[in-house]
Amino acid sequence: MSPALVRVTGLGARTDDAKLLVDDVSFAVAAGQVLAVIGASGSGKTTTGRALLGETGPGVRLTGRIEIADQPVTPDTPPPPGTVAYVPQQPAAVLNPVRRIGAVLREIAHRHAAPGASGRAQLRRAVADALARVGLPNGRELLRRFPHQLSGGQQQRLVLAHALLCRARLLIADEPTTGQDNLNRVDIATELRGLATAGLAVVLLSHDLDLVRLVADRTLVLAHGTVRATGPTAEVLALHRPPATVVDDRPADGDPPDRDRPPVLRVTGLVARHRDGTRRHTVLHGIDAGLTAGRCLAVVGRSGSGKTTLARCIAGLHRPAGGTVELDGRRLAASLDRRSRADLAAVQYVFQDPRASFHPYRPLLDQVARVAVRLRALETATARQAAQAVLTRVGLTGEFTGRHPERLSGGELQRAALARALLARPRLLICDEITSGLDVGTQDRILDLVGQLRRTEELTLVVISHDREVVARLADHVVVLDQGRIVEHGTAADLLTAGRQPLTRALLRPTDHLITRASEPL
Repeated sequence: MSPALVRVTGLGARTDDAKLLVDDVSFAVAAGQVLAVIGASGSGKTTTGRALLGETGPGVRLTGRIEIADQPVTPDTPPPPGTVAYVPQQPAAVLNPVRRIGAVLREIAHRHAAPGASGRAQLRRAVADALARVGLPNGRELLRRFPHQLSGGQQQRLVLAHALLCRARLLIADEPTTGQDNLNRVDIATELRGLATAGLAVVLLSHDLDLVRLVADRTLVLAHGTVRATGPTAEVLALHRPPATVVDDRPADGDPPDRDRPPVLRVTGLVARHRDGTRRHTVLHGIDAGLTAGRCLAVVGRSGSGKTTLARCIAGLHRPAGGTVELDGRRLAASLDRRSRADLAAVQYVFQDPRASFHPYRPLLDQVARVAVRLRALETATARQAAQAVLTRVGLTGEFTGRHPERLSGGELQRAALARALLARPRLLICDEITSGLDVGTQDRILDLVGQLRRTEELTLVVISHDREVVARLADHVVVLDQGRIVEHGTAADLLTAGRQPLTRALLRPTDHLITRASEPL
């Protein structure tokens, strides 16, 4: 067996107030090996991954010993530049928003080029190769864009391309399939396995057990910061299988058809463009969709298909180039700053990354209550009472609401984001990949919560998702987007069981097909 490139012995992490984050974690990873670290939200996965970089959260103290390539790693002595590459769960946090994608890629390629391989043509080839390996096009159109002009899935693959260009010896991948459709998940699994075959050590932090099963040689299970199991992946997953969720491939309820019900939402001829330098790139081509009260429309498609752009146009976060959005028969202003207070309250948006939508150092209760002050004109004291009530309804009691968001898990923050949206009393709630990056148990609880709120609040939902289970549990109707066009639409029951288009079947097939497809010859 190859000597360990990474050796962690007795790793511990505690906050200033003595809260235990990680306790006595030990493992080793050799070059060419993939170690998966799995566990529920808040189990200590990300704390462990960041410790390998010599990084900690605010007020966190590390104990134990970490060695990478026989060199100790601490917050004061991080790994040498280029030794470790890190792919975070939320890629937007590490992408420079004011620099074009191509310029950053070329700079990384130049900085980490092998001796004698820093010529312009060689750097172009290196960039093209990295983009091809992660499934992104190497065209002028992509290279001239800014990160915010990419979908979440495309941003994730771009950060992976950055890591490839670094020519690192260790790759830490934190939930790399977050926000990815089935097809991209297989591509990422193939790439991670290929990197290990080429001699890279990989530490995979994930809740995606299909991915873990495909790529990991060994798996370590964390729970409440302690190691509960470690060993060969097949053995560990056989013993630590999460509870199965029964997915019913029928519409979310048995209500009568929508023909005689007036629409709450109507989208007509919607066209949207992104600016690429001096040019505009069309990302939505004449989208038509409608939704009646209490119903749920799921919008599915590959990464970059236009799903989130459609949702942002409905919410007023992206100004469309053409078409209209109507709510209860009234045309909504194209941009957020021109909508009335009532219209702002009527359409609420829950984002894929809840952490990015909360200030990290302000108490959670204050931030949620602010919605009631701004959109319902409540006095501060009344707004705080209303906020506490709705937070309690989503399972966040007083012990959570006084905390700062940086002390909450992803699942807890997603509940808070739902509570904040509900406090506005919306007619339409848009949920954009709200279970991405959450462990299986937390996903299940969030979906149960949304389903319950839909029934009790009579909410009308637009759900952006790549996840078959989300579609099966919440949606009445589904539209499938491909390159900004609707290629198929119908009831959830029809598309889940008998989609006509190959893309629909690939996106909505059960996840056990991933293993079969990834094992096929490439």
